[in-house]
Amino acid sequence: MASDPNTIDFYYDPISPYAYLAFHALPEALQGLSVQVRYRPVLFGALLKAGGQKGPAEIAGKREWTYRQVLWQAREMGLAMAMPAAHPFNPLAISRAALAASDGSGFTNRWVTQTVLDHVWQAGQDPLHADRLAALQTTLQTHRHKAYPDVAEISADVVKQLLVSNTDLAMSRGVFGVPTCEWQGELFWGLDALPMLRQAISGDEWFNGPAWRGARDIPVGIARKI
Repeated sequence: MASDPNTIDFYYDPISPYAYLAFHALPEALQGLSVQVRYRPVLFGALLKAGGQKGPAEIAGKREWTYRQVLWQAREMGLAMAMPAAHPFNPLAISRAALAASDGSGFTNRWVTQTVLDHVWQAGQDPLHADRLAALQTTLQTHRHKAYPDVAEISADVVKQLLVSNTDLAMSRGVFGVPTCEWQGELFWGLDALPMLRQAISGDEWFNGPAWRGARDIPVGIARKI
């Protein structure tokens, strides 16, 4: 593994219930470790398209199971969660609002990230309703002016490009889904990968051995045409 050993990049899209769960699970998962988490919004739909995949919510049967599972996981975590009025939905406006409240780096701070994820996954309402979206944007912009008082406003065109650039970067890194944590160039995908991430950061030698490294070299036995 290479790159900064003290930094984790958390790739997320507010459309993902697992991103919501993983975000709230991160503090406990990383407790006691000296690491910094950077939150980078991306377009999950673009990742799926690049990989020729459908999302869980686009597959009959898997859709219903996903909703049941995430609500159960939230209950087990003691975390408030309610399904939005409709899912999936187009998350573009929410992700752009998050980036518009940033410093132009392409990252969103933890407060902004939590605000947009909670907006979708705690209210049990339409996250794109005009009034709710306007209120979210106002809240985020008020915070931005307090957090970055000396940073110039970000134009709508720049915000759009930040989201595209974030997504392109994610794909170039090999990110195929959200949430994904990147640490030292290695990817840990999903809520259930957080214990693996912790062990890797803690220096478990398994992650330098053949079980981890050899996964790249296993030959494909058969490739189905879909």
